[in-house]
Formats: sequence, structure tokens, C-alpha cells
Amino acid sequence: MDAPKNFIPEPFEYHQELDLSVESLTNLGVGVARVDGWVIMVPFALPGEKVRARVFRNRPNFSEADLLEVIDPSPDRIDPLCPLFGTCGGCQYQQLSYPAQLEWKQTQVREVFERIGGINHEILPPIGSPKQYGYRSKITPHYQRWQEGGDFPIGFLRVAQRQRIVDVPHCPIATPAINEALPEVRNRVRNTPPKGKKKKGATLLLRDTMEGVVTDSKELVTERVGKRVFQFKAGEFFQNNPFILPAFAQYVTDHAADGSRYLIDTYCGAGLFSLTSADQFERVIGIEVSAAAVTLADSNAALNGIRNADFRNGEAEAIFDEVAEFPGDQTSVIIDPPRRGCDEGFLSQLSAYSPRCIVYVSCDPSTQARDLKILQESGYGIVEIQPFDLFPQTRHIENVAVLRRL
Repeated sequence: MDAPKNFIPEPFEYHQELDLSVESLTNLGVGVARVDGWVIMVPFALPGEKVRARVFRNRPNFSEADLLEVIDPSPDRIDPLCPLFGTCGGCQYQQLSYPAQLEWKQTQVREVFERIGGINHEILPPIGSPKQYGYRSKITPHYQRWQEGGDFPIGFLRVAQRQRIVDVPHCPIATPAINEALPEVRNRVRNTPPKGKKKKGATLLLRDTMEGVVTDSKELVTERVGKRVFQFKAGEFFQNNPFILPAFAQYVTDHAADGSRYLIDTYCGAGLFSLTSADQFERVIGIEVSAAAVTLADSNAALNGIRNADFRNGEAEAIFDEVAEFPGDQTSVIIDPPRRGCDEGFLSQLSAYSPRCIVYVSCDPSTQARDLKILQESGYGIVEIQPFDLFPQTRHIENVAVLRRL
């Protein structure tokens, strides 16, 4: 086969086959091997395996190769449950036993903390999900272009592709209720021409809630977390592994409430941490940039009979001038920012406010490590680092760091 026009022909030829010994996994779940010191990335290969791989791209610092054959498998290798595994880009670890998944996620958090933050603190073993399959309460399959006759894929991006969609009629990590509803949703899309002349693609929604499986992103839905109930718009963010969420929220509560009278919940959304923690504090303030989310948080406080929580609309980067009634040395702050982490302005204000305790929840340990380094330099010490596996079979890990003022 001819090489693509933009293929760099060194150090390997296009589709050159290599027998490789896999050393480790990246935080993207990709196997790492080396030839004379040169790194080759092989998706779905596992540490300790000898594999045969075929190079399809040479980058300036490493090459990428497709896995052709596992010559000598790892003892942790298992048969994937999904027939689309390796083609669909949604999962990275179905071929890896669950205990080994947790071990590697622990290792990856440790490595990224050391590399980015210079942090050598103990990383506790990840707390695993009670369900390793059938746990995901929200999926968003999509299609690229509607076609007459319904002959087009509806699903998720193909591995290593930005445009091509894999048709996914069943998703094993989604809840049974979602999989039961999925065929009807797919048929409706295939048999309903889009309005107007344009036939561009779209993203679908299936969210499993107390009301059932909802497909309207604007519909108000309900989720229970422990003894609390939360309402939110179906298309908006809410953690989508309800089976581990009570333990996750309880961990945050327990560490934030250790000796503090007051709580400030930045990036509070619909009030998940504010309201699950409210019983442990005299007063709680939640801050959220979305006015709609603040309205929902107020509604959720009323729904749960909570009277000591106050929600405010505003940028998290400018909140600490507004909370003078909460002395820093008697206050805990929960941070749950977007994947990009916190900006330096927010971290500077947080350090100046000087809360007694900070509980930092992150969906990206790399940006969290960057931010923790800044907080350490401003006088905070790390008490505990606890990963939670909200997303089994995938490379993703949620991480909680507890810090106290030195």
C-alpha cells in the first residue's frame, strides 16, 4: 500500500511490521514500546506483552502503530465484552482485568503528579466502581449526515479518527435501561428526515434518570445521591456513574467537614457537593457562573429541605471578596473545575483568602497537579490523594486531593 502524501518516512517505513516488547501504558491507555530508544505507541497492547505491530505514522518524537497480533499475552489480558472494542473509540481498557485497570490508573496519577507537579506524595489505591459495566447513565451517540433509507452509522468516533463514526447498536458500559431504549431512538432518527434542506449530523442524548430514559436535553430530570435528590436539565453536566457517586460525594464531605464550620463550594453546578455536605456545616455558599445552575441549586436546596445553603451567580475567580462572613481559618473550600483546571488568578485569590482546608476534585490529574504545585508554593500541604474510578473500561479517572494550610 502506498504511503499517504504527508507520511514521514523515518525512522520506519509505512506499514513496516515490528515485533515489540510493551513496557508501560500512557495516561491515554496506549501501550509504550521502544526500538533503540525510539518510542512506538501501540493502542490496546498491554505492559509485559510481546506484540506484532504495523507502523502507520512517524511523528517528530515517536511513532504510532496498529496492533496486529499479541504474541505473548499479559496475564492481565482478558476477552473484551464489547464486539466493537478496538474499533469504537469509547473504551481503552476492556482487554485489561479490572484490578489491573485500577493499578495502572493509580500509577498514571502518580507519574503525572511527579512529572508535572513535582509531587511525590502517596497516591492511594483508586476506589473502584460497584459496577464495571452497565454503569453509565448518559450517552451521546452521534451521526455525521442524515441519508434517505437510514443507511448511516449512529454511534461514536472510530479509534484514532476525528471524523469517522462507528455504528453502535449496543453499548455495554451504558445502563440496561439506556440499551433497552437505544434501538427505538436509533430507528426514529433513521426514519425522520431533518427539518429544512440541511441534512447535517447531530448528537443524540440518552440519560437514565428517576423519570426513565430521557432524550430531550431541556427536560428537567431527577437523580438520587444518597439521601439527597437533585434536579437538573437532562443535557447539562451531572456525574454519570450513579453507582459510585454516593461514596464519591461522602468522601468529599468527610474531608471538607473535618474541623471547619463553613463551606464554600466553587464551580458548584446544581449543588451536588454543597447539598450532600450541608448537614456538616453551619452555613454553605455555592458559587456558579451559570445563572440557570444557581436557580436549580436553590431549587434543589428547597427540594431537600436544606436552609443553610446559599447559592450565588458569579465567576469563581472573584468570590472571596464576597464571603467576608466566613473566616478563612474556619472555612473549607471545595474546588471542582472544568478539565482545564483553575487559572492563576483564582488560585492567588484562594491562597490570599487562606481557607483552613481545600478539597480539590478533578477529572484531569495533569491540570490538577499543575494547580497543586502552585497551592503548595503558597503554603498548603497535601494531606491525601484519592482517585475514584467513575469510568471503568476507559482511561479516565476522577481524582480528589485534600490540602490544609501549613
